[in-house]
Amino acid sequence: MAHTSHKLSNSLEGALAGGGDPATSPLYVFGPFLKLVVVAGVAQITFGASIWLVILTIAVVSAMYRLVMIWITDGSGGSGLSEEEFGSWAVKTNASITFIEYTLTFLVSVAALVTFVADRFPSLNETIFFVQYRAILAIGLSILTGWLVNRGPKVAARAFGPATGAVLILMWILVFATILKRGLQLPPLNLAAFTPRYLTLTLGGYARILAVMTGIEVFANLVAAYDGKPREKSRKAFGSMVIIMGTTSITMLIVGPAIFALSDPLNSELSVFTQTMDQLLPQPLPWLGTLVGVAVLLSAAAASAQGLQNLALGLKQRHYVPAFIGRRNKYGVAPVPVWIEVAIVASCFFFLGTNEETYLAIYAAGVFILLSMTGWAATRRLKREVRDAKKDSSWPALLGAILAAVLTTLATLIIFGERFFEGAWIYLIFIPILYAAFSFFRIRLGEPTPLADHVGRLTAERRYLPVYEPTETAQEAAIKRILVPLDGSDLAEESLSVVSALTRMFDAQVKLVCVSPESGRRVMPGLRTAESPGDTQDKRYYLNYKADQLRMAGTKTDFEIRRGEVAAEICAIAHDQMDMVVMSTNGRSGLRRFLIGSVALEVVQNASTPLLLLQPTGDWRSRSTSFKRLLVTLDGSQFSERILPYVTTLARSFNSEVILLSVPVGSTSESYRETIRGYLDNLAGELESQGLKVRTLVTGSAAAQTIVATAETEMVDLIMVATHGRSGMDRFMLGSVAERVVHNMPCPIFLLPVRDALETAEETLSEGIVASKQHFAGR
Repeated sequence: MAHTSHKLSNSLEGALAGGGDPATSPLYVFGPFLKLVVVAGVAQITFGASIWLVILTIAVVSAMYRLVMIWITDGSGGSGLSEEEFGSWAVKTNASITFIEYTLTFLVSVAALVTFVADRFPSLNETIFFVQYRAILAIGLSILTGWLVNRGPKVAARAFGPATGAVLILMWILVFATILKRGLQLPPLNLAAFTPRYLTLTLGGYARILAVMTGIEVFANLVAAYDGKPREKSRKAFGSMVIIMGTTSITMLIVGPAIFALSDPLNSELSVFTQTMDQLLPQPLPWLGTLVGVAVLLSAAAASAQGLQNLALGLKQRHYVPAFIGRRNKYGVAPVPVWIEVAIVASCFFFLGTNEETYLAIYAAGVFILLSMTGWAATRRLKREVRDAKKDSSWPALLGAILAAVLTTLATLIIFGERFFEGAWIYLIFIPILYAAFSFFRIRLGEPTPLADHVGRLTAERRYLPVYEPTETAQEAAIKRILVPLDGSDLAEESLSVVSALTRMFDAQVKLVCVSPESGRRVMPGLRTAESPGDTQDKRYYLNYKADQLRMAGTKTDFEIRRGEVAAEICAIAHDQMDMVVMSTNGRSGLRRFLIGSVALEVVQNASTPLLLLQPTGDWRSRSTSFKRLLVTLDGSQFSERILPYVTTLARSFNSEVILLSVPVGSTSESYRETIRGYLDNLAGELESQGLKVRTLVTGSAAAQTIVATAETEMVDLIMVATHGRSGMDRFMLGSVAERVVHNMPCPIFLLPVRDALETAEETLSEGIVASKQHFAGR
């Protein structure tokens, strides 16, 4: 199967991929806003104040999302943060609101589209059999859009992809045309707008133009779609947000006053945006502007349908909806939710008409419920981090998050207060209904497997990217310092051949160590006691001899003798100085006690350094490894994927073949296996895009037997696994399964100890948010 990378390389690509919805908002928000303030006769007082309030909201919310992009890099964005902070009720609430929002995005986009078309062809406003021609056009375009989206993402991308770039160009042309014809005139800020006489209308105008912020959350979902390390991904995603929201804000500030001065909001024949284009731009640019508006609005409708597809797929995988809702067609997408959306949209157009103002009344309400949830989730996380880290530098971020939460909550209350009887009331009905439905199916279908839950969460947030994108596959891990425990035995020295291969490939330095256990302390099976090979002088002579052998082969080598608890000393050296530990263990006698006993558990659980373990037997493959065929076991959790940088490093260096294996433990359904295959195929695509040779395997039902059998039948040189994932692999490597797998491993095994709390702390530390790793681990 051929794989293609969908990674975004820069901020502009991300802006074009995800910015269609927020980029279109200036095309339709000014009409309802101006109609309110002009009819009320307060436009001269309140116009500028309402716009500046929106600009402030955009700035504060964008700053809040900068933090979200740093914290949540798996693509789940603000919804993922809300879920982490508030739990399962936030999942169902987010999904309920998102379903409504996607439908409203489709409604508003197509309604605004036919308004633009009717601006040029007024006959569409006429009726036939009590239905306007424009309503018939809207229904036809909705069906066409649904059909195209259901033919797969490639068809939809070819049909709608360039539209966002075109609308950005249109906005900047209008900005420069406005400056050339009218000069730089920003909206006046009249403080009288905030007096009791005008405050209601100021906030009413504010509520009507807040729709410019619809779609802003998508940039947090796009973080996982960029290439690079987590910080770089976050920076690129924020750059995409700045491009789109910056263009929108500049259009509001510069073109907004021109729309106010040049258009008549009471003209039912032409939209205010078209009136302004006709006066600012020479012919035929206004007509081209109309075509661009039609294309980008159709693109936004298609994006909402794709978002609903992915939401349904994610909810199906997480057992919140029945399976038929998320069943894929031959093009790999879920058609049922799109046709449900098209049916709802067509019914609305038929019975309620195509005036976008009808749907704008409730469009922004749901967006700001989600934004306020994200704001309070960010506040909660920052409050906890300030308390734990005791860093004064975190206080400005916390105050900013509180401001964003308060501002978005106030905006939500204003929208509901202003537009409740115009349609915002539907949230009070449909959110509880959808919430109850999701809860019912979750109880009826049962808890999903960890893999299905993890992939489902990410899939549900993929509004513009229709497949799950793994997050860390392209990175490489450094292997520059290797620790080798020795005790003078031939068994321990079996590891030196592997160490030599690694040092030649990575130009790594080697440290040899011998640990003498203190009296009464636990002794690692396979290592001799303090009386053998003798006293400290004998050990120093032995280690120096082995170090000289490695130095003669061109390897930089030093050595150290320690006294203490064996596992603790190895962990201490490895943690402070090393990138990898390579060691041998005796076979079926001491191995059981070593890996399953207390010493091994301390090494695996406490060391943050990878361990390459050899178990020499009569089989030559057990005594060394050529790294030519790597078996990588994954369970779908982010923690199991921490092994991938090491896979990338070894496979590139040794030109290895990579076999990605997942064992569908606990479920034999074909839909679950399909989920696993899709997950592994996308991981394989990312690795192949880096030039690696990759195969995938989904087989078996018992982890231990399957891994051992696969390693034998595939003649692999190395098994690679993260040993403390959040789900199945936790039990695999630290429970009874591990005892069987490692006890019978036919080849060396590479273990990456990953401890949940410690790894979370290290990631957060890399962003400079909390204090030391030792403080976090010691809590």
